[in-house]
Amino acid sequence: MSDAHFAFWPRFTSRHMTVPATNLFYNAEVSARRYPDKPYLVFYDTVITFADFLEEAERLAGFLERECGVGKGDRVLLYMQNSPQFVIGYYAILRANAVVVPVNPMNLTNELRHYVKDAGAKVAIASQELYLQMQPLLGDGLERVVVAAYSDYLRRPTDLAVPAFVAAPRLEIPDAGTTPWVEALGRNLRPGPLTAGPDDLCVMPYTSGTTGNPKGCMHTHRTVMHTLVAGEQWFSMKPDTTRLAVLPFFHVTGMQGSMSGPLYNGATVVLLPRWDREAAAQLIQRYQINAWTAIPTMVIDFLMNPKLADYDLSSIQRMSGGGAAMPEVIAQKLLDMGITYVEGYGLSETIAPTHINPPDRAKKQCLGIPIFDVDSRVVDPETLRELPPGEVGEIVTHGPQVFLGYWNNPEGTAACFVDLDGKRFFRTGDLARTDEDGYFFMVDRLKRMINASGFKVWPAEVEAMMYQHPAIQEACIVAARDPKRGETVKAVVVLKEASRGRVSEQEIIDWAHGQMAAYKAPRIIEFAEALPKSATGKVQWRALQEKERS
Repeated sequence: MSDAHFAFWPRFTSRHMTVPATNLFYNAEVSARRYPDKPYLVFYDTVITFADFLEEAERLAGFLERECGVGKGDRVLLYMQNSPQFVIGYYAILRANAVVVPVNPMNLTNELRHYVKDAGAKVAIASQELYLQMQPLLGDGLERVVVAAYSDYLRRPTDLAVPAFVAAPRLEIPDAGTTPWVEALGRNLRPGPLTAGPDDLCVMPYTSGTTGNPKGCMHTHRTVMHTLVAGEQWFSMKPDTTRLAVLPFFHVTGMQGSMSGPLYNGATVVLLPRWDREAAAQLIQRYQINAWTAIPTMVIDFLMNPKLADYDLSSIQRMSGGGAAMPEVIAQKLLDMGITYVEGYGLSETIAPTHINPPDRAKKQCLGIPIFDVDSRVVDPETLRELPPGEVGEIVTHGPQVFLGYWNNPEGTAACFVDLDGKRFFRTGDLARTDEDGYFFMVDRLKRMINASGFKVWPAEVEAMMYQHPAIQEACIVAARDPKRGETVKAVVVLKEASRGRVSEQEIIDWAHGQMAAYKAPRIIEFAEALPKSATGKVQWRALQEKERS
């Protein structure tokens, strides 16, 4: 890897970073001792201090251990939207020496079944508005579910617009194997010793590939600690900063930058469970928010608010994100407001960033430069020869944050790693180029993937679900351009003979939305007489994708 990028390294920041060799939960203990009465979480004007947070995480961990039988290394599903309970639940699982399996709240029962079976999870923590999707799995893999009502943490009056699903009162759920969150805490049980070390498994976010079902990315406390500390140091964040957390915590960017990084640093996090541009502006003004990690679609919508000028947004010092390139015109609008949008790049396999733009020298539509102790290269995908600036190849990455491999999938693990110069590099599947300054720029994807508003959609997974429709003979998923989402999901479908003329595009769209997460479900259906195939009978998805792009 060239060292040209070191010329633009953040000022007063060392190139090497020493990461604490501790369990992630220790960060909660340290911040609670240092800042017991300081707000850690703010949820519609209700404050949870660092001391309160530690206490509740300990009590929930005690319940998980003593009542649910959770032990060291066990995988526990966490299935809810951004909320105090998500953060408390995440750290309670760690305190029980177990492994967090964060699940996208858009996922439905069929998708949850894969997570439960693949991870071998017997216990889950879920919010009540999502519980119905999990209910069929009780007794079918799952044995215990702690069910949380967000309204339990609406403890102060607020003039903010609280969504109905947040304000909904706690429901009585009589199902065997379920326990209300408040009851679990009310048992006041205490966990045993904290024994998980830096090289024990910590969190296992799921990601997909070109061949079907999502795969669990095995991360240790050490790999996770690297990116949460790196983000704080890269941006020189201080304990007295206040962050706006809107990106979902189940996703590695929100998890590290907006949840665990601030906990490590002792900073305050103002939560929104879902994107709301009006509430975001109100919160920035009310709490003098300094930093906000956001994807481009959020920023675009935020700047389109006709009432934006009514709010004092001058406290914002840093705005960062990734998932998709920030449009030039939007980046310029932010600059006109005195805000530089700093883009970065990472994957579930790297538990967030491997690259970030230097805050004082950010380039637009750019992935940034490799961060602390990361060796990233652009190589020829076939020969693995490192390519000079300007030539397009695959990004391969070596660094302390790279995952151990895919859970129970040695073949998938072996396929995604390669040895170069005596080091183990992860093959990202992303095509990029570098410039003379050592900055990385995304060009395309070697892997087949759709990026819909920052959410990754893997066509093979969607296709497998589409074949469950009784009228579908064949289906091929491609990316279609979308002015708001960047890309959206399109299905080219061949109907069975008996169904032709009897099933409409809208019927299939409606069916798909009932079978899979909304961001995955096709929004466009195109009927075809046949799909193009190779001589060996494989569907030539590239031909359909190129046709769509043209």
